[in-house]
Amino acid sequence: MGDPRQIAEGEVETVDGWPRWLLENVQLEALAGLVPKSAECYDMLRKVGQGTYSNVYKARDRDTGKIVALKKVRFETSESESVKFMAREILILRRLDHPNVVKLEGLATSRMHRSIYLVFDFMKSDLARVISRPDGRLTEPQVKCYMQQLLSGLQHCHERGILHRDIKGSNLLIDKSGVLKIADFGLANEYNPQLKRPLTSRVVTLWYRAPELLLGATDYGVGIDLWSAGCLLAEMFAGRPILPGRTELEQLHRIFKLCGSPSEDYWRKLRIVTSFRPPHSKPSFAEIFRDFPASSLGLLSTLLALDPAYRGSASSALQNEFFSMSPLACELSGLPVIYTEDINEVDQSRERRKRKSSRKRRPGAQREGQKKDNQASEKPKGDSGSSKEEKSSDAMTNSGDLNRSSTGSTSSGAKPIIKFPTFQQSTKIENLLEYVKNTKNSPSSPSAKFRSLSDVEDDEITHRSTLEKRSASTVDFRYLVGERIFEHYAFGK
Repeated sequence: MGDPRQIAEGEVETVDGWPRWLLENVQLEALAGLVPKSAECYDMLRKVGQGTYSNVYKARDRDTGKIVALKKVRFETSESESVKFMAREILILRRLDHPNVVKLEGLATSRMHRSIYLVFDFMKSDLARVISRPDGRLTEPQVKCYMQQLLSGLQHCHERGILHRDIKGSNLLIDKSGVLKIADFGLANEYNPQLKRPLTSRVVTLWYRAPELLLGATDYGVGIDLWSAGCLLAEMFAGRPILPGRTELEQLHRIFKLCGSPSEDYWRKLRIVTSFRPPHSKPSFAEIFRDFPASSLGLLSTLLALDPAYRGSASSALQNEFFSMSPLACELSGLPVIYTEDINEVDQSRERRKRKSSRKRRPGAQREGQKKDNQASEKPKGDSGSSKEEKSSDAMTNSGDLNRSSTGSTSSGAKPIIKFPTFQQSTKIENLLEYVKNTKNSPSSPSAKFRSLSDVEDDEITHRSTLEKRSASTVDFRYLVGERIFEHYAFGK
């Protein structure tokens, strides 16, 4: 009998419970030990993040009630790159098993939209949020604790031949116990120092990108992840990013201002044909990092070395004297409290649905209320013109306020009031259809907060094209106001 994956469309939909379209792109060995699940097995609670090629949802498993994070990766068979990235991320996640690396708990598929959901434990915060919290900077013991966890996770990845290639604060998740986990392996790739092969330089968010990548190097290794780790070490002490360039050229100038201009030997070893040469400058670590603990400067100068060969490895970084000098790294219990219990979103959604159902089950009371509304709204025939104006005004209120965002305001500055039409106001079928349409599209609709994941896929498709073309750094910082952006930087322009 032939391979079931080659059987004509419609004859065989699944193989071992997995959709045939998935097995055409992901090897069956990579799915070993995972139980096939449908996207319909989860209730979406809310979107918690989005990237260039994926969206992340907080959801509830309908069978177990467990709260999980679902990373939705939608791909087109016509886009070979998206299929390759999706398959590679699954394979890489299956090879990693470490307390400081996020674990792939399962996969869920949606046959109709050719989407796949990667299932992870839900974690409420990340290192970027911890660093930017308003109640003070991290202490030296706390920085050491987070840094040890980051380097331990990187050591595990590198020893298994995996380069993450997008280390930054928002990709370092933190659970309620304070455990840091490296996440988002969408740009990760296999690496073998014995088998050199060209790799793309278009990786890593701009502010954490190593200089060799900015210069177009395609032959690189673990040094690019260690550079990013060095940026984060300085960021934890400074409380803000230290190299916030707006363009690749500006990023290079910021790096050379910090690290000093490279020697001619650097350019020869880099083996890149370029006429770019920065102005001569000396390293300014001591000046820029003057408020940092003295014990940290050695590790910072190592991780932020221009020559990637001098950055060493994650294993050697863990042996740096920074971690053995007093004060030592704190325990997990000494880390900032970033986990707070939320009001149960599932119970809230269920309660809203129950109230809505109970109102529908009282037709007598509803008719009585409508009768009173009709009596109150009756007008003499001579006032028909006034009545039409009121209807028009109400229709405008219903169509406008229901779709107005929370940031909108009325001309008087008062909070807009949503007016629901009475029976008489909805007698015309056009008005009724318009009202139903506006109610369905309204962001305040109760059903919008408790839907199956497959219900929202069509909405995602319309927004996907605008996000795909943005760089990761643009997506992360798209809400910052241009004139005030330098307020977020560790040092000046």
